[in-house]
Amino acid sequence: MLQAAPPADSLRRALGEVFARPEYAWVPRFSLGDWLHEQALRLLDWIGRQHTAHPAAFKVVLGILVVVLAGLLIHMGYVVWRITRPTGRAPTGSEWPAGGGPRLEDARAHRERADELARTGRYAEALAHRFVALILELERRQALTFHPSKTPAEYVREARLDESGRASLADLVARLYRHLFGAVPCDAAVYREFGVVAESVFRHVAAA
Repeated sequence: MLQAAPPADSLRRALGEVFARPEYAWVPRFSLGDWLHEQALRLLDWIGRQHTAHPAAFKVVLGILVVVLAGLLIHMGYVVWRITRPTGRAPTGSEWPAGGGPRLEDARAHRERADELARTGRYAEALAHRFVALILELERRQALTFHPSKTPAEYVREARLDESGRASLADLVARLYRHLFGAVPCDAAVYREFGVVAESVFRHVAAA
């Protein structure tokens, strides 16, 4: 015997219930990787069209972009070199005592040099000497070990300070990088505030 076929409306209702389940819901999903790939293809296609339509102008623009890129790379390399080079110079001759460390008078000398530079309006350079004076004074208090090959950021990790003092020293390093290496303008008020924060660091030297 042949089995009777189900009514068409029953079949449609059953199919509707099945495909209404969440696992069958189709929602377009955004993929950053696919979008970037699509944009890259569009860019390459546009460059190809410009090269074909305007070969001379394309070469000029390409040359300009290469020069700009080279300039950016040189600038980045210069900034990295400024940041990673030694903060101070290596003392020589009589500047080194028998113990091998820098003379304690150097901290005072750097502070005086900083004030001298500030009076002439060379505030960014003054910050550098003020920071070196701070580091040398912290060494005198046995909170760190000075070495001309260390970067300012290394002293933050090394310094034996409490949490507040370490935060203040890190803030000074950030200011130093910003004004000395990042070419952010520096004035007398900035220099005075830098000195105030530097003096506050000494109150947070951890007990040995």
